This record gives sequence, structure tokens and C-alpha cells, in this order.
Amino acid sequence: MATAISLKPTDWRQEWFEFEDAAYLNAAGQAPMPKVSFRAVQAALEWKKFPHKMPDSAYFETPNRIRASIAKLIGGKPEEVALTTGASGGLAAVAYGVSWKPGDEIITAKGEFPAQFTAWKPLEAREGVRLRVVAPRERFLTADDLIAALTPKTRLVSVSLVRFDDASRLDALRTAAACHAQGTYLLLDISQCCGATPLDVRKLGADFLVCAGYKWILSPYGTGFFWARCDLIETLRPGPFYWMALQGAERFHSLVFDDPKPAPGAARWDSPETSSFFNLAAMDASLEFVVRVGPETVTEHNRALIEMMYERLPRDRCIATSPLDPARRGPYGCFAARTPEKTAALYERLRKENVIVSLREGNLRVSPYLYNTERDIDRLIAVATI
Repeated sequence: MATAISLKPTDWRQEWFEFEDAAYLNAAGQAPMPKVSFRAVQAALEWKKFPHKMPDSAYFETPNRIRASIAKLIGGKPEEVALTTGASGGLAAVAYGVSWKPGDEIITAKGEFPAQFTAWKPLEAREGVRLRVVAPRERFLTADDLIAALTPKTRLVSVSLVRFDDASRLDALRTAAACHAQGTYLLLDISQCCGATPLDVRKLGADFLVCAGYKWILSPYGTGFFWARCDLIETLRPGPFYWMALQGAERFHSLVFDDPKPAPGAARWDSPETSSFFNLAAMDASLEFVVRVGPETVTEHNRALIEMMYERLPRDRCIATSPLDPARRGPYGCFAARTPEKTAALYERLRKENVIVSLREGNLRVSPYLYNTERDIDRLIAVATI
């Protein structure tokens, strides 16, 4: 018999539009925005409808509020945050910002999200560096795997804090300690946990963080952020930057600069058109909502639902493919049927029954959020036991 679980009494479902007949368990793929974010977009549309009502300050206030909210989520400083269109923007900032030397090594992991490879592989031809791909020695990637792969030539280790394909979580602090002991940078992609897991950059030990916005921080596709440790910002190579990151750019009446210099901080890596009224209006509202709710609330809620799922999955047909220890797992869980063919067939049955999960690298990824309840897990289990 499944262990009874107790979720907080707050009914968060009212913060979202109805999902019709769907049991939507795919926040790790594309999280739905809450109602408050849609209202923010509607207000931003009014600015374009009546631009004479839009103050000059609008170009800076929204991005600055977003930086402040992100800083609260990760325990950093607003000036360490750049606003990007996704995780790839931060990866590119590091790729172009580090002063590489021929023979430098970059380490990533086997099965990592493709952005890790599209960012670093071209540097082999461009900079003469070498990309090394580390395979886990056991089922899940661990800090030991990465530490064992370090050499005196390793300049950067770039991996996900939580893996997209199996939800395993890396011991970042231990990895960072080993990297820093030999002068190696650590970059973490936190797209699959930021907003749903309490984070503190000081406890992670990373030098750089990248994050997509459309998952656990409930923002539109085409949003994200890049965080750089403040003492590293001025050490990275200069490059082209968006004009609103100029010192004095807020003075719209005087925008002629003979010697343009970026303002202090990470804003120099902002994606162009930082103050995108539509995307960032929604991102601003979503982040305020996420901060108000608190990542620890999502962690507790999701842990209860995933534990319920693992307890009730038919063991003769399904196996867990994420760590069963919640401390080693992100805010979701994965499982599979006994063969790849049966897993694919189960995925299709779930879709037919309007139970929405993701199929990733042979695993069924189940990623609930506060709008989900035990009834959604009931529906998933009902299909899995047919």
C-alpha cells in the first residue's frame, strides 16, 4: 500500500488557467505561465498600442527588477546577472570571454543537453582547445567521474546541476572544490532546477551559471539568464555588447559616445533588446510569483508526488530511472518500461489519455508543479497498469 502523503493546503491551481482534460506533468519541458504573467503581457501590449504612455524608465526598470528577483532565487547579486534568451546565451558569453590557449581542455558529460556540445565543440577549430566527454562509471554521473577526468590542462568543466534525461543531481560543491584547487572554472546549467529547488551560489561553488527561463521559472520561451561570479566579470575578454549596457545609456537625450564603455557588472552580456516588453513583462511577473511561492514549496510538493509515483508504479512492468534518494534528484523523476519499445508504447498511451509527460533518452520524465495533485499521478498510474 502506498504511503499516505500530505501536501500543503494552499490550492495553487487557481493561479493557472484550467488544463481542460489534461494531466499536465511536463514543467521540465515547457512550464505554463501563471495568470499573473498573462496579465503583465496584456499590460505591455497596451504600451505598444499607446506608446505615448510608455516612460523612458520602462527600458530599465523591468530588466532591473528581473535581475533582483533572480539574485534572490540564487543567492547572488543583481549586478552579477545578465538577461539572455536562454542557457545558450550564457554558454556563448563564456566561450567568447575566456582567454583560451591552444591545448586547453573543456570537460562535459556524455548524454548532456545538446547546448553543451554546440557551445564548446566549435572552439576546437576556433581556439585550438579540446572538448573531452566524460562517461559515468556507474548509472548516474557523479562528482567522482568529473574529478577523475581533471588534468592540469582542464580549463573548464561545464555540466548540468540536474540532468535533463534522468533528474540526477550533481554534488556541485565537491566538484567545484576540486576544480578550484587546480585553477579550473566550473559552469553549471541550472535550467532543470532553478525556481523549483533552493539554490545558493555560495554553496554551489560555481563560477558561472546559465539557465533557460521557460521551465521552472515559468517564463516565456526565449528568456533566461547568465550569472558570473563578480570577481570574474572584469577578467573575461571584452566583446561587442548591447548599447543599453553602456555607461550612461539611460540618458536618452544624450546618446553620442566616442569611447563607449560597458556599465559595471554582467549586463554587458544582456541579449539585445533587453527590455522586450512582452517576454520580459511576463518573466518579471513570473519571477515575482516564484520568489513569493518559494522554491522550497515546489520541492516539498513535487517530492511528495514523485514519491507517490514511485511507490505505486507496477514493479513488474516499470523501473525507476532517477535516483530514489530525493537528495540526489532534481524536482522531478523518471521511469521506464522494461524495454525501449514498451517505454515508447507507454508514452503513446499516456499521450492518448491526455497524460502529458516527456520521453527523453528512453526515459519517461514526469515533472509536476504546484498545479498538479495526487489525481494527476492517479491518472498516470492508471495508464501504466493497463
